[in-house]
Amino acid sequence: MCGLAGYIRFGEPEPQAEQLAAAMGQAIFHRGPDAGSHWYDNQIMLVHRRLSILDLSEAGTQPMHSPCGRYVMVFNGEIYNFLKLKAELLATGEKFSTHTDSEVLLRLYQRQGAACLERLNGMFAIAIWDTRQQKLFLARDRLGKKPVYIYQQGDLFAFGSELKALLPLPFFKRDLDFQAIQDYFFYQYIPDPKSIFKHARKLKPGHYLEWQQGQVTEHCYWDLTFANSSAASEEELSHQLRELLDDAVRIRMISDVPLGAFLSGGVDSSAVVASMAKQSSQPVTTCAIGFDSKKFDEVQYASQIARQFGTEHHEFTVRANVTDSFLQISRYFDEPFADPSFVPTYYVAELARKKVTVALAGDGGDENFAGYSKYVVDQTEQQLRQCLPPVLRKVAPPLAALAAKLPGTPARKAHSLLRTLALTPEQGFFLTNSFFNPLLWAELIRPEFACELAGYDSADVTTKAYQAADTDDHLSQVLYTDFKTYLPGDILVKVDRMTMANSLEARAPLLDYRLVEFAAKVPSSLKLHGREKKYLLKQSQKGILPHDILYRKKMGFSVPLAEWLSRELKPIGDSLLLAKSPGLAEIFVQSKVQQLWLRHQNGDHRYTQELWSMLVFEAWWQHYMVTGSNQQGQVR
Repeated sequence: MCGLAGYIRFGEPEPQAEQLAAAMGQAIFHRGPDAGSHWYDNQIMLVHRRLSILDLSEAGTQPMHSPCGRYVMVFNGEIYNFLKLKAELLATGEKFSTHTDSEVLLRLYQRQGAACLERLNGMFAIAIWDTRQQKLFLARDRLGKKPVYIYQQGDLFAFGSELKALLPLPFFKRDLDFQAIQDYFFYQYIPDPKSIFKHARKLKPGHYLEWQQGQVTEHCYWDLTFANSSAASEEELSHQLRELLDDAVRIRMISDVPLGAFLSGGVDSSAVVASMAKQSSQPVTTCAIGFDSKKFDEVQYASQIARQFGTEHHEFTVRANVTDSFLQISRYFDEPFADPSFVPTYYVAELARKKVTVALAGDGGDENFAGYSKYVVDQTEQQLRQCLPPVLRKVAPPLAALAAKLPGTPARKAHSLLRTLALTPEQGFFLTNSFFNPLLWAELIRPEFACELAGYDSADVTTKAYQAADTDDHLSQVLYTDFKTYLPGDILVKVDRMTMANSLEARAPLLDYRLVEFAAKVPSSLKLHGREKKYLLKQSQKGILPHDILYRKKMGFSVPLAEWLSRELKPIGDSLLLAKSPGLAEIFVQSKVQQLWLRHQNGDHRYTQELWSMLVFEAWWQHYMVTGSNQQGQVR
């Protein structure tokens, strides 16, 4: 795991180029503290930071050159099937000077060009410069586990693992993308390919890009299909799933540094740990995170799995230190990011890094096998939508407006359900799962900012993904939507930034592309079976994991957010939300935001998520648009 950056040179003298390379590398030092280097010619600069995982010698240092000298590469990630690929290349007469996957990747590209991407099983961001054709090749893995940001404005072009690597460039303009800001508040994150900055974007997962003589072309090399539903029996599918998971775990246990696992005590992470324990001759190192609040604490379940499989188990409890660390941790994202589970994710990564350098995780089980509660809610809404006559669906909006005026939890649930019934399935899925009440948005937004949006609707992100799925099965369309939006924009961003903040590599066996493609062929009825979530995955783990682990209520990395805003984070909230500042005040009517904050402190917690997202945004603004803009290249 590493960090990379680079830019097309713009006529700057060599001393300035050296200074820029040093600043860009330093900005992502945390991604690769073991080594750093750069290379440039008259056309391009390539920068690399290394976290040594395979072949710890200096032979693995990048930028890496092909033997013929034509290709120069910087690479972030892991190619899990590199030993198989290396054996194939050796059989054709290739010779290798290192034991790294990087060298295998470079030789494969030298032979096959962009077609090599179809051979790779891994997580990766790749930049290869062809010195002969003066062409840059940029690629991102199928699911978007590793990030690639691109800055493009006219002839100016740059790229990096994180936005902070690009900020030192003198031509980087921090003009904001107003649509991305609205997306952030409704999704908690900024969906691909947008970024918070107008001239910066993300390379889409499953895509590669080529730059040559100022011309940029982008290509899709992989997409997920749900069109081929399997006719195999439940028993056969369950067996295939176990075999696939075991192999995905096996190839992710190849490492020259200490390796362990994140363990929450849920089905996904427990299944990964069970497979690791079966294939390891030594006790697996596991790490878990807990909270003072019993409502949000899962440590007891993690401990149960740790005892069952004899792991070397470590735990950490998040207490009041959230106050001291919130601002520091949130800055690793470079963009506003409001999934509150980034806090425990950071702490479990910090805990794991004290014991290991690589950690396997259970990410991907929910997207593959319909594990989130939102899928059950959406199923209910879709069934009602299909059953209700059109005339009754038309009266749902006024009834929803009436329910919105009533107090209490039942009224809020009735409002949420009724407002979606008159919508299309994809619009309903967006509305039910958005994190900012649209009525509150309309009340708070400044007219000037609304004019800047020019009628833009953040629901378009969901609608576009839903309609792009190659199936008419509703659950499959919803899962495809999450694979294109929520997974790469939220889950994988959170894991990448929080693990890399601690110089820790995270690997996700359940996101092995073979397993993902297998799951896409599993009939929806074996994913969401009635109201039973992750049905097939649970069936595959019967006899391996205890019944109470398989069928307990899912919690995930939930946090006591309302309590944090009323207690630990109240001083920060007071300073950021009550003070006069240009951040939120550019978007919302400030007096109404302040009223909302004071109501929360008086016990009205209906808009906890909205206030949290405002707090995160204002913290980001103060650091990146106020402090950071005055210290070009010094944002950390």
